[in-house]
Amino acid sequence: MSSIEAFILGIIQGLTEFLPISSTGHLYIGRHLFGLDEAGLLLDTLMHIGTLLAVFVFYQNEWKQLLKKPFSKLTLLLVVGTLPAVVVGLLFKDFFDAISVSGKTIGWEFIFTGIILFIADKKRKGTKTMEELTWKDALFIGSFQALAIFPAVSRSGLTIAAALFKGMERKSAAYFSFLLSTPAILGGIILQGKDLIGGKVEQISFFPLFIGTLASALFGYLAINWMINLLKKQSLNVFGYYVIILGVSIVILQYLHVF
Repeated sequence: MSSIEAFILGIIQGLTEFLPISSTGHLYIGRHLFGLDEAGLLLDTLMHIGTLLAVFVFYQNEWKQLLKKPFSKLTLLLVVGTLPAVVVGLLFKDFFDAISVSGKTIGWEFIFTGIILFIADKKRKGTKTMEELTWKDALFIGSFQALAIFPAVSRSGLTIAAALFKGMERKSAAYFSFLLSTPAILGGIILQGKDLIGGKVEQISFFPLFIGTLASALFGYLAINWMINLLKKQSLNVFGYYVIILGVSIVILQYLHVF
């Protein structure tokens, strides 16, 4: 893997982790185009660490407060919101691993994400703030996050959509979605770390690994900031159109056996 390829994959990971278009689905496409379908677990893990750092830095004040007050309402909301993905991920890990490797369903998963975004965009007049969010709301949002274990279903897209369905204002929906991403990304890193320990680590030199990780952290931070500002006044439909067009294209290419 060249440094340029690692840099591009890092950009893809950083941007698509927080834009509602699926990072895993786009990384699958990126690896396929670079001919790296069978490699990259170590780089993938480090790039996720990069996006985790982006969330920590962007929300550093919130995480400092959570450390000072570990039994706050926000902690409860994050725990409850994370539980569905943990349960589904542990119970059906082998199933989702097989789907991720094959990539046969990613086109339909992109389309599904787009449909959810179109439906959610009609809920633009929510008024519920973080202070009004209940544990039942968090569980509902977390259930949508569990669906994002499918590789091309966007985690941020579905959690923002679920928050809008529960009547949250758009800024608060993005805020909770990105905070909720922290335990989700951390859990993914832990699972990938176990696979790395138990398997064969691919041979990639230090510099491409460093470049990919740095790119994912930098562009992840930019994506969080951009997405929060965009949601204040813009529609989600542009992302819906994008992932549906992408999904339909992939379905057609797979049918023709050229992807």
